[in-house]
Order: sequence, then C-alpha cells, then structure tokens
Amino acid sequence: MAENLIIVESPSKAKTIEKYLGSKFKVIASNGHVRDLPKSQLGVEIEDDFAPKYITLRGRGDVIEKIRREAKAAKQIYLATDPDREGEAISWHLANMLKLKPEDKCRIVFNEITKGVIQKSIKSPRTIDLSLVDAQQARRVLDRLLGYKISPLLWMKVKKGLSAGRVQSVTTKIICDREREIQDFVPKEYWTISVKLHHGRHNFEAKFNGLNGKKYELSSEEQAKRIVDISTDADYVVSGVKTAKKSRHAPAPYTTSSMLQDASNRVSMPPKRTMLCAQQLYEGINIKGKGSIGLITYMRTDSVRISKEAQDAARAFIAEKFGAQYVPERPNFYRGRSGAQDAHEAIRPTDVTLTPALIKDSLEPGQYKLYKLIYERFIASQMSEAVIETTTVSIDTQTADVCNYRASGSKTLFDGFTAVYKGGADDEEDDGSANLPQMAEGDAPKYVSITPKQNFTEPPPRYTEASLVKTLEELGIGRPSTYSPTISTIIDRGYVEKEKKQLVPTELGFIVNKLMEDNFSKIVDVKFTADMESSLDSIEDGNVRWQSIVSDFYTPFKEDLDKAFANTPKVELKPEVSDVPCEKCGAMMVYKEGRFGRFLACPNYPKCKNTKTIVDKIGVKCPKCGADIIKRQGKKGKSFYGCERYPDCDYVSWDKPTGESCPKCGKMLVQKIRVNGRYTACEDKDCGYIKRKESKKTEQEKDE
Repeated sequence: MAENLIIVESPSKAKTIEKYLGSKFKVIASNGHVRDLPKSQLGVEIEDDFAPKYITLRGRGDVIEKIRREAKAAKQIYLATDPDREGEAISWHLANMLKLKPEDKCRIVFNEITKGVIQKSIKSPRTIDLSLVDAQQARRVLDRLLGYKISPLLWMKVKKGLSAGRVQSVTTKIICDREREIQDFVPKEYWTISVKLHHGRHNFEAKFNGLNGKKYELSSEEQAKRIVDISTDADYVVSGVKTAKKSRHAPAPYTTSSMLQDASNRVSMPPKRTMLCAQQLYEGINIKGKGSIGLITYMRTDSVRISKEAQDAARAFIAEKFGAQYVPERPNFYRGRSGAQDAHEAIRPTDVTLTPALIKDSLEPGQYKLYKLIYERFIASQMSEAVIETTTVSIDTQTADVCNYRASGSKTLFDGFTAVYKGGADDEEDDGSANLPQMAEGDAPKYVSITPKQNFTEPPPRYTEASLVKTLEELGIGRPSTYSPTISTIIDRGYVEKEKKQLVPTELGFIVNKLMEDNFSKIVDVKFTADMESSLDSIEDGNVRWQSIVSDFYTPFKEDLDKAFANTPKVELKPEVSDVPCEKCGAMMVYKEGRFGRFLACPNYPKCKNTKTIVDKIGVKCPKCGADIIKRQGKKGKSFYGCERYPDCDYVSWDKPTGESCPKCGKMLVQKIRVNGRYTACEDKDCGYIKRKESKKTEQEKDE
C-alpha cells in the first residue's frame, strides 16, 4: 500500500497523474460524485433551512469500498478533484465519507496536469474551501427546487416528461423571443448599385455612395433607375484617394465561451462534443513514446490570463519558429470581460513544443481538431500585430447631378499573428480588393457597365449554438460549465430543434415558454437570472449565507407556483399528422412518442388501436438478400440497422451501412461514429480496413 493516496474524478486523469509521482503515491478515481440528492424525491428539507438530504449514489458501492480501503491504509490523503465549485463539492463529499477533519489540509488543485504543477500542488495542500462548496450547494438546491416543483405542473398542464430549469428556461425564452422577432419582421426594400470601371490594365468595381455631395439612400426602383441613367456611359474622375495603415491586435487565448464558439464556427464541432474532447485533452492522452500527457489547461474558465512561464515559453517558441519580428516588444496582456471569474488561466496548451502536427497520430480526429484550435489561438495571442494598408478611392461622375462611388481595398503589409491564426467569425477578413489599381486624384477610369440590385432588409438571424453561447456569456447567464449542458437539455427535451446549424423553437418550446412567462416571469427574466449568478458568486466569495439566497428565491416562487397550479388551463397539444393511412380505419396516422422513440398510431384510439413502427430507409441494399436496409430502434432506445425482411433475413449492424464494398475483403463498409469523430471502416473487425480521407495540409503543418 502506498503512503499517500490521491483521489481524482476520472481514471484517465488518475493515470496521467500517477506517472509523475513515485511509488509512495497511489492515484485512484471516484468517477465523479459519490453522493448527491436522491432522484426519487425532492431531497431538500425546506422547513429545516433548506438542508439537502444527500445519499450515496446507487451503483457506486464498489468504487466507494475501494476508496475507503485505500484511504484506511494511507498515511496522507489528497483530494484532487477539478478546480471549480463542482470539484470542491466532490472533495467535500469525499472528505465527509472518509471522516476527514475540517482542518485537515487535504485539498490540492491544479490548472494543468503536468509534472511540475502536480508536484508543486502536493507541497501546498489546503483545507476544503467551504465557500466554494456552499456556492455549489446553493446552485444544486435552487435547481432542484425549481425543477422538481415546476416539472409536475408541466406534466399536469402540458404532457409528461417535460422539465424546467433556472438556466434552461431563460435560454429557451431567448430563442423563442428571437423567433418571434423573425416572424414579426417586415422587410424593407432598398437598392444597391455597383459600377464596373477600367483603369490601367484592371477592371474594378465601385459602389454608389451619394448624390451631389450628400448621402443618398435608394429605397425604390425609381430612385435606382435615376442613378443608373445618370451613371451609364458617363465620364468618371477620381475625386479623392485615402490610404491608411491600421493594426489588428492578436485575439486573446480561449475562454470556455470563445472556445465553444470557434469550435462550432470553424470546425463545426457542437458544444457537447467540444467539451468532451477538451476534458480528454485536459485529463491526459497517451502520446506515442511519451505516455499519458495532459495537453491543455483546465477547460472551464472565463479568464484570459496566462502564467508568465507559459508566456515566456510561447515567446521563445515564436522567435525560433517565425523570427524576432513576430514577437511583440512587450508581452501581450488581455483584459477579461466584466464579472469574469479569474480563478484559472485561459485555455492553452501545457507544452508549446507539442505541436498539433507532432502528436496528430496519437489523437482522435475530434481531439486533434480542438487541440489545433487551442494551440494556434494561444500561439497567435502572444504574437505581433498584423499591419494592414487600406485604400479608399472616391470617384465622381462628370454630370450635372454628380453621383459619387467608392471603391476600397486592403492589403497585408505584415501578417503578424495571422501567420498562425487566420481569424474567426468576428474577425475582419482581407476583402480581396488588393487588385484595386493604383490611382491618384484626377485620374479618369473608364465606364464598363453598371448593375443595380434590389434588396430587402433581413430579419435577425436565428441563433446557432455558437451565437447562443456568445449571447449567454454577454448577458451573464450561466457559467462556463453550464453552456454546453444547457443547450443539450433544451434540444433533448424537444423545446428546440437544430435545422442545419440554426436553433429553432418547436411548438412545444413555445407552449412551455408561454406557461413560464405567464406564471414565472422572474425565472425567465434575463436580468433576474444574471443577478442570481452574481449571488452565487457572492456566496463563493464568502459574503452571504447560501440559505439566505435560496430563501429569498423560494418564498415568492412558492406563491407563483400555487397560483400556477390553480389557474393554468391544460394545454392540448396537436398531434403531428403523417402521410401514412391507417390500414384498419383509413384515418391518417399521427406521430407519438414512446419508450423506444417515435411510432405511428391511429388518431381514433381507443376505437382503433392500430400502431406501426416508422420505417426509415437509408437508401442502401442488404448485402445478403438485396432488400432495403432500414433504421430501427432497440429496446433501450439505441438505433441499429437491419434488413426490412427480418426475421427472414438476419442482416443487422449497429453502424450505418454505406453501400460501398470493402476493397480488402468485399464486405460492407459502415460509418463508425465515436465521441471524437466519424470514419468509414469495414464491418468485419477481423478485416480491419479503414477508409481514410486525403486532406490538404496547411503550410504550417508542412513546416511543423
């Protein structure tokens, strides 16, 4: 038995940490929480100052027994769960379970899982931070009270299986509000005119800007036609040329929010998958020849701060890789948003010498994509500014009524940080007008053609997962740990659907949101929700008792709840009608939700009790008999693929068949979907064939 026992949350984290320590240390995992509120009851003693009733989680007996056994034999116990409220609470529960004393210095925290940081943290253990624990308890109790009290109302008034939540309900409202804006939007007509001109050897375009020295908005075809008539075959003269240099500062290293946004926008990775890959990169990946290594710092943070050691390492790497001109004279520092917690560093690689190209073969596709984003963003954040030259040319018609046109262009004089990071969704792009010919005041470009275009103003765009995360952060709703699960919850509950990348509220989402707005206006109020987050921060800072925050919330909430039960009418949901007729009575069947997913049912139930499974053909023929392969639902809700002639044909696959034959053995190729990405492989494991896509390497990857 080891003298020192370290308890972490996950086995992969335990494996990574153990390799940095000698034989006197043993590292084991609790696999998350060991105690929590019971699922079968409220679990909060409202009359006893909201005391939570924690129970040992079912199915954790073997893990708990192992922890107790190892703890009994150890001289020193260290609790090394994640460095946030949830992690602090898990350590507190473990300490209670192991009967550790409140004054025991048993808690160690680290922002990155590297040898130096781990060894340093062991030398400076602390007591459990009860303010952090209280903040977590307040959040847990608030969410339990709200969820377990409102859910029965939703089941009674709408349908079973629904839920409400402190953050999910206001998030649903934000999406519903945007959809209403779109529905109510009245488009307005406007026109744009571009003229093609020729100067020197080049054609270029200029856009209409004004008439007779004043701005002139084109809101009708008649106005546009007047400008076209004046400008067609007119003589043109350059009336002014403005050239300016401007600098673009490097972006800050990632916070959780900016990482989720960039991953979604740049590599189409949804928040849930992004956070899973980030967790794996943080806890440790087995790198060929190096063993298990924690590749990034802690991934739940809203800080843009980085350590001096990391900054110095990045600057040295940049100087060697790109040259001294790419290293700013003074190190780059970034200011976090107002209200951001600065407990952890920004998300960055733990070792800048581990370039994405160097370790690509050790990473799953999703891990590689995310690590590359994090790595490049961090390196770019420590690089020099990009310098851009912009040119704006003003061109006038030589007519009685003078039409003014403008052409603009830009070119990069020094690429700076853009040598690594080519800009995200919100960054300026080179507008491609570097081909603008050299012009001076008095030059006379020649008319080539003119193009008027009718346009209409557009409604605000629907939220994507990326833009929703940005909005939640800006409004102060939720924290880095809640963005991803909140979005997943409202989709899973059926309140919101994803159409391509857009988040669209369903009829059910509108109904539940209206019920919440009518009865619990505070809960779905953006400011109230943001203020509640600030209250939780105050508990963490030790400024207020957590029970006071819960009490202040619960008293008016209980009054609203009682009124809602008494006054809210039952909502009749209209069933979704299919195009499949019931073969027994002829009525058009409707879609229903069951234990194992959607199915078709006759609307004349109980007179007609006919039901049918939904046949979902995937467009691939069975390799055994040639019939269609269809997607089916298993007893536990998991999808699989089988021949439509089952049981006469027994072909079945858990992975989606592609219709292609394996070039190695001739069997079916299937689409493998794993948490870190998807790929195509032979359905026969013994064959082992994997179809790999050819990908173009970036110049940076080639250099690396």
